[in-house]
Amino acid sequence: MVIGSGIIELWIVESRSLKEKRGVLNRILKRTQNEFNISIAEIGDNDHWKRAKIGFSVVGNDRRYINGKVDHVLKFIDNLHLADVLHTKIEITNFPDSIGHLEYEDKYNEH
Repeated sequence: MVIGSGIIELWIVESRSLKEKRGVLNRILKRTQNEFNISIAEIGDNDHWKRAKIGFSVVGNDRRYINGKVDHVLKFIDNLHLADVLHTKIEITNFPDSIGHLEYEDKYNEH
């Protein structure tokens, strides 16, 4: 199993209030979630009306596929032109398939 996660810091140029920020941010989050079927949410800078920090996660079986999907998510958000991307941080983590199976067996055998 491979997990790709990212943090994106945004600058919302057109925002003049928290309400306007939320509207722009909701459009970014919903469009990205609909396009890629990923988990994505605001994770920071909640009280700043021009800054936003969002996080997302992608899970799959192939590292190259996950890496490509993360790259596509970053490009998609940038190409929406709803906010300027200030900084991005991504992490791709591999997990052996046997970990989940062993934990399940251990829990099952305890009963």
